[in-house]
Amino acid sequence: MRSDYTKIEAGPVFFAVWHEQWDANIQHHADQGVIIQVRGDVDGRETNLLQFNCFHFERSYTYAPDGEARVCQIDPIADGNAFGWTARQIRERLPAMLSRAGFDAIAGSLDMDTLATAASEVEAAGREKFRNSIQLVKHKRGDFMFEAGNIRFGLEKRTLGDDGGLAIHVLSDLCGSPSHEYSEETEILAFDCFRLQPHYHYGPRNKNLRYYWDKTVVPDTLEWTLDVLKAGKLRDMIEAAGYPDVARDLDYDLVRAVLPGIEAKARELQPKAETEALQAAE
Repeated sequence: MRSDYTKIEAGPVFFAVWHEQWDANIQHHADQGVIIQVRGDVDGRETNLLQFNCFHFERSYTYAPDGEARVCQIDPIADGNAFGWTARQIRERLPAMLSRAGFDAIAGSLDMDTLATAASEVEAAGREKFRNSIQLVKHKRGDFMFEAGNIRFGLEKRTLGDDGGLAIHVLSDLCGSPSHEYSEETEILAFDCFRLQPHYHYGPRNKNLRYYWDKTVVPDTLEWTLDVLKAGKLRDMIEAAGYPDVARDLDYDLVRAVLPGIEAKARELQPKAETEALQAAE
């Protein structure tokens, strides 16, 4: 459990609410959102009795996470918003859920009026953290720009602590064209072909879903990135990043026209020999 959680008391139990970001190939999958735990004393030990995951993709709850750990799914279509659904279960069904998890004594000692008040506080805390604690990043746009219709590519050599390497940014103008003073250039994808921790981002300023490459199966991350761009997967990636209108208006003829220049500059900035030498030094 995180140390920076919000604690909401409810008699014999309390709720712990906090935000987490998961990274693909480090955690189970790329996602971020809010965890809500129901915790109480079991045989003198503080125990996680129930857990609700209210993430972008992972919408689930777990009975007895420290024991049986039975996972059930929250269906976003049938059940609706995960926070609202979770609050309803806390308000109306928490004793039954705790009994199902094997904690009958705690379930029998709950006060429903107290739970109703706590449920509203839990929902408010969860929604606030989902809205204000989301982990986003803002990179530089790059030093070498390649225009391709409604998107552009920015390339640069980045240093991040003791790590670094080539970065390829995919950007688009939102809320106006570059000629408008209110235009907002937004990074919609980013590929960080770093030496130690290479990774890429879907929507760095939106959902910021991060995928860390498995260097065993992707030893050359620049080559992987170029292959993805050449294979015509950019539209689907932009849509997955949360920009369906940008994806719809993408002109692949323009993208294909600039790819040779992007590849040449990328290999100039991060020569293959340099990549191999850095990998061999690890």
